[in-house]
Amino acid sequence: MIQSCADTRFMAAALALGRRGLGLCAPNPAVGALLVKDGVIVARGWTKPGGRPHAETEALREAGAQAHGATLYVTLEPCSHHGQTPPCTDAIIAAGVGRVVYAVDDPDPRACGSGAQILADAGIELTRGVLADEARRTNLGHFLRVARERPMVSLKLALTADFYVAGPAGDPRLVITGAPAIGLVHLMRAMHDAVMTGIGTILADDSLLSVRLPGLEDRKPLRVVLDSDLRLPYSTRLAATAARIPTLAIAGKGATKERAARLREARIEVAHVRRDAGGRVDLDAALTLLAARGLTRIFCEGGPRVAVGLIWRGLADEVLIFTAPEPLGKEGVLGLDADTAVLLGAADHYRLAETRMIGADRLTRYERVV
Repeated sequence: MIQSCADTRFMAAALALGRRGLGLCAPNPAVGALLVKDGVIVARGWTKPGGRPHAETEALREAGAQAHGATLYVTLEPCSHHGQTPPCTDAIIAAGVGRVVYAVDDPDPRACGSGAQILADAGIELTRGVLADEARRTNLGHFLRVARERPMVSLKLALTADFYVAGPAGDPRLVITGAPAIGLVHLMRAMHDAVMTGIGTILADDSLLSVRLPGLEDRKPLRVVLDSDLRLPYSTRLAATAARIPTLAIAGKGATKERAARLREARIEVAHVRRDAGGRVDLDAALTLLAARGLTRIFCEGGPRVAVGLIWRGLADEVLIFTAPEPLGKEGVLGLDADTAVLLGAADHYRLAETRMIGADRLTRYERVV
């Protein structure tokens, strides 16, 4: 069926609504739903924290009797399997919804195609594929966790105008971006399930990796440190706040049990994965571990070594580069080497998604080609 302008408009609104759940509803996807009758939105729903209730049942509950004969716009194929809650397809049929428009099939084999078939067999008119690419990108973490057993990764770098992330050894910590960009980074942290960095960044900057925006104080994404040999000191702000903000150190196999025990005393969880050829935490293994915990979205604020590893292994699904207007003006630590910068510009690997100003800083966002 040809997509109408109204279908596109309402689906765009449902996608915007669904994004409210990002960072809150893992392991479930962040879904948005609208019920529309005679061209008017009569109810809305989005996936609630913890993944339940689902967006469709929230919208149906709000609509009540008005759901009968209405059109349901939903950003993901409605579920048809019994989990911790009954199938959304049952609720849709029982409410008498006349038509369902959804963006993209659910990759979960328990649901893929079966939800649509159940609704069609019940005599409900179906339209699928409206803004499918946008819906897949919004919930890329869900798709990757099902298909590749890893979460999606948003990689963030802050660079001076001459491409450095830090000054030379011994220099004080470098604050690169202004307040608007820093605020946006905190918002991005809140929209992910975990904030990840390498031990080098913690040792250099004593990063806290928390969400510190007014109104979002309750957001506490898991803090993850890639720490091959468990060098994380007790004296860091990360260790000092581990009792109230969940923190995980991912070590390489063979890291000493004594160091692991000390971190656990500080309320830091410790997990071990295989090492790569260089003896560091294997990035694929670390992401597989996080996916197994139910995480779908990781915000990485690692240094150049972690960033280069993620980009070259095709694990950085989104790369966000904040570039300040002022240069460092001396030799420092480069954010990306020349070869990695070229890879970002390669059309078969990444595409430039947007460039915009955030205060005085420029944000350049790339998306991995999928």
